[in-house]
Amino acid sequence: MALLFKSDTDRIDIWQEALAKLMPDLEVRVWPDVGNAADIEFALVWNPPVGELAKLPNLRAIFSMGAGIDHLASDPDLPEDVPVVRMVDEGLTQGMTEFVVMAVLRHHRRIHDYQTQQRQKHWAQLVTPLAPDRKVGILGLGVLGADSAEKLVYLGFDVAGWSRTQKSLPGVESYSGDEGLRAFLKRTEILVCLLPLTTGTKGILNSTNLGLLPHGASLINVARGGHMVPEDVLAALDSGQLAEATLDVFPEEPLPAQSPFWDHPRVLVIPHCASVTLPKTAAENVARGIEAVRKGEALQNVVDFERGY
Repeated sequence: MALLFKSDTDRIDIWQEALAKLMPDLEVRVWPDVGNAADIEFALVWNPPVGELAKLPNLRAIFSMGAGIDHLASDPDLPEDVPVVRMVDEGLTQGMTEFVVMAVLRHHRRIHDYQTQQRQKHWAQLVTPLAPDRKVGILGLGVLGADSAEKLVYLGFDVAGWSRTQKSLPGVESYSGDEGLRAFLKRTEILVCLLPLTTGTKGILNSTNLGLLPHGASLINVARGGHMVPEDVLAALDSGQLAEATLDVFPEEPLPAQSPFWDHPRVLVIPHCASVTLPKTAAENVARGIEAVRKGEALQNVVDFERGY
């Protein structure tokens, strides 16, 4: 039994060690050293080359190393009869929630403005409301969005969420559908994007939708760069429609040196690391998935490509 590992990270040895502890009989082959392709039954991948997985005739399951699956959905040769499992991991969820809470608090308490004042050696107190008077909106109420919403509710924020279908979460005002999106945006002062990237959500952070937010709202995008229309976000920042933005993802990564986001005074650029998959906890999910396949049991968190996640 062999697993093909392909990642853009330099943590291959950590993954190998974590998987070896859980499944000593699992042979891990690191791409491009595939060996005999017929030996490969499983693949644990991030950004595999187009068509590479189609070369594995006995592949039984594909595990994405992250919550997103657009790096696989974009492969026209992806084997249609092989289940793809998205990463749902407590370490990934906790890391994302930590970042979202940090970013929301940073915008809520106007830390950027204080940093600007510090550089100007200007001493002035800025009045901010308490959390119950701050309306936070989360686009996407999947595993990551729901956990972030729960923690923000605990902190006392007025939290709403929008999703493709209606959700019910304690303390969260839920919206869905096109009409729901408009109402959701109109009430949201701090917008957090945690949507999956699908044909329906691509470019959702555009001038029309950003224009529905209250003037001076803040944007936090920790989902995918494809959700954002860059020129529309920049225009909203320059006009004051957006007061500031925390951006962890961009349509082109790494962010090109000539991008205006780097030097924009109202933007915090994060290099796509709001949350990362930690081998220590994520390897357990992969091992459980492999065992399920070997025993003929149902896999959890299998991607529905028609739905997009």
